Amino acid sequence: MRPPILRRLFRRVASTAVLGLLAATLGTAVTAPPAAAAAGLTQVTGFGTNPGNLQMFAYTPDNLAAGAPLVVALHGCTQTANAYYTNSGWPKFADAWGFDVVFPQTTSANNALSCFGWFDQAESTRGRGEAASIVQMVEYAKQTYGSDGRRVYVTGLSAGGGMTADLLAAYPDVFAGGSVASGLPAQCATSQAAASGCQTGPQKLTPAQWGDKVRNSYPGHTGPWPRVAIWQGTSDYTVYPANATALRDQWTNVWGIGQTPSSTRSLPGNTTQTTYDDASGQPAVEMFSVSGMGHGLPVSPGSGADQCGSTAAYFLNTICSTYYTGVFWGLDKGTPGGGDGLPAPAGLKVTGVTDSTASLSWNAVAGAASYKVYRDGAAVGSPASASFTDTGLSAGVSYRYTVAAADSSGTAGAVTSAVTATTSGGPAPARCFTATNYAHVTAGRAYTSGGYVYANGSAQNMGLYNVFVTHTLRESPVGHFVIADSGCQAGSS
Repeated sequence: MRPPILRRLFRRVASTAVLGLLAATLGTAVTAPPAAAAAGLTQVTGFGTNPGNLQMFAYTPDNLAAGAPLVVALHGCTQTANAYYTNSGWPKFADAWGFDVVFPQTTSANNALSCFGWFDQAESTRGRGEAASIVQMVEYAKQTYGSDGRRVYVTGLSAGGGMTADLLAAYPDVFAGGSVASGLPAQCATSQAAASGCQTGPQKLTPAQWGDKVRNSYPGHTGPWPRVAIWQGTSDYTVYPANATALRDQWTNVWGIGQTPSSTRSLPGNTTQTTYDDASGQPAVEMFSVSGMGHGLPVSPGSGADQCGSTAAYFLNTICSTYYTGVFWGLDKGTPGGGDGLPAPAGLKVTGVTDSTASLSWNAVAGAASYKVYRDGAAVGSPASASFTDTGLSAGVSYRYTVAAADSSGTAGAVTSAVTATTSGGPAPARCFTATNYAHVTAGRAYTSGGYVYANGSAQNMGLYNVFVTHTLRESPVGHFVIADSGCQAGSS
């Protein structure tokens, strides 16, 4: 428990300055908004030498015990810390799951549009500038609030996403996981002049070359590596979808697991989740492609367990990315390693599936009064016996289940490792589209870079951006297109 005096000091009302997007690298003239009071958000001073000239804001739930996880949330350009706090959904899950959130903030004194310097090695590398300031904030939280140094995570939008990737590369010993939303691969650009080239389509590097940018950021580090989530809209023309592919290539290569998905499933908001498991079968990299979404952080306003945030500039109503990111990191209550008391049940397995149900069984635990079953981190049942059938599922979708034993008071103990159940049936057939390169781009199936056109998802080069080049694209899963000029089997066209 934090001492009351620290809680009072930590709760002082603070003013906030500006956050933002990547517009600085595009040369757009924007006036930074004035500082505003941030209810529930407090400014922290004296957190270190602060070589990057950043401001530290933080949110901590009341009566949170020491040893809680810590999330660092980085804005884009032209926003405010209060806007990210208000719209991203992180406070909701900090309250529900029990963790602290730090909101670093840069200002127009550092960059005309208050963009984090993801493209500047003086700001984005180990021991230097803004990156070093952010790590000082982490150390302050560990020492002052008792945050668990083994469970520190970083997330960011746009320019904040680019800085997130740089931090994961430079400080894999600090961050256990990261989430890059509409952002850039680590060390994609090393100068502001090169930044716009990354935004519209990063350099064509092999996965090993992308991975080397991470390995060279902290030479000698051999692991463990952070677990990385990647969020990208297929219609993002500020930070093009090719960046998500490069991020996927970069971090799967660092993990040494290749670029072949372990599983793919559909989520709300026209979102496709592609998972890449490590050698132990646990997700190491997850990519979330939101079909038709532009540039911003996916949110889903509402009171549901998997809903969060509110819509605003660059906060787009599609899916609560914060919920799925938190579950991926294990911040929710139903994750492997969570809980005290009763041991995790052994022998969890899938005993059967239909197109709408999944049945599970496990070994009984001595002293258990009931069991808690979690689907993708959310509680879905509390059976008294060592078996459970989940209902109301979608056909052809993979779900991850964990189980914990609960005592007579309902307190859950340690949670099992996850098992995957894939319902029978399947998604609608792939679709095919034949059109000019210009029409493909206009329809959101492809994007342009350097006068050429690339297919969304696969990033295959389709040739010049004009009406004289025609290709057939096959879409499967949603938002992922491949060239299929030689023949395209699909249910519709």
